[in-house]
Amino acid sequence: MPSDLERAMETLITVFHRYASKESGNASTLNRRELKLLMETELANFMKSQKDPAAVDRIMRDLDANGDGEVDFEEFVSLVVGLSIACEQIYKMHKLGKYEH
Repeated sequence: MPSDLERAMETLITVFHRYASKESGNASTLNRRELKLLMETELANFMKSQKDPAAVDRIMRDLDANGDGEVDFEEFVSLVVGLSIACEQIYKMHKLGKYEH
């Protein structure tokens, strides 16, 4: 039976490939439309908090480390890591009672 962390890694991989195969083209990368769909569906709360309509374009540009106009899994993971770090910082503030609503 897989551990929680193993299931989380499997979910990351599965979600990435679900969206990478939405359009014709490279099934191992996300183009801008696929990334936008993934973020609007899987990161809906994060996207709702974004007031900048160009947020997806900016994120795409930041993630596309090799400049090929697409996001591969390794580049995608950097988004997940960044968001996870931000969420963990919020978690710590809540746990320590330093964050009031």
